[in-house]
Amino acid sequence: MNSSDPDLRSGQVPLPEDGATVTVGRLTPPPDSAGTPADDRAFHHSVAEDVQGMVLATLVAALGLAVFAQGGIMIGGMAGVSFLLHYALGWNFGLVFVLVNLPFYWIAVRRMGWEFTLKTFAAVGGVGLLTDLLPRWATWSHMTGLYSALVGGALCGLGILFFIRHRASLGGVGILAVYLQRERGISAGKVQLAFDTVLMCAAFFVLSPTKVLYSAIGAVVLSLILMFNHRPHRYMGV
Repeated sequence: MNSSDPDLRSGQVPLPEDGATVTVGRLTPPPDSAGTPADDRAFHHSVAEDVQGMVLATLVAALGLAVFAQGGIMIGGMAGVSFLLHYALGWNFGLVFVLVNLPFYWIAVRRMGWEFTLKTFAAVGGVGLLTDLLPRWATWSHMTGLYSALVGGALCGLGILFFIRHRASLGGVGILAVYLQRERGISAGKVQLAFDTVLMCAAFFVLSPTKVLYSAIGAVVLSLILMFNHRPHRYMGV
């Protein structure tokens, strides 16, 4: 190719005759167009976006847990522990939910940072409080265990998904599972599954076998919601 070509002198690159893709010249993206601090700022949630996202996540997750409570069933994780203590001893669900999550925050600070930890603390407190308040604001005349499992599991899954997308969570065993996977190489999924299996076995001492079955169905629905929708590469906001 002749260096005296007028297209080259003007900074343009002539199209190749064989139809190959041009990867230099004017088609090259600017230096800060992807994978840089400028790109991160462009897609990062603003404070207003984080606030509305956290509020919506709290409403959805709390509604899901309230549906579980209305059906007299439970879910996995520390919410499940809180439900068991609530059913067995009559303790306030929201307060127990906050207390049983306290030991996990130091892990969150070490592994996830202060932003994640503070948002998670707010999420747990807000969801626990709202779950207790919702029955005072809205009541159901009838709700089957299967409906509670399907709808409650779906709502909780969506709420957790919203929290994840705004760098938060509902705390508990999920934080420990991530920590063990990073530090000890133990699969986070296996840790979560093992804990929930033990929890469901313990539930037989408090709930009827039918309600334990519905609880397990709800946990599966929640997991499916996260499995199908929690795909970071398909979501640009962080």
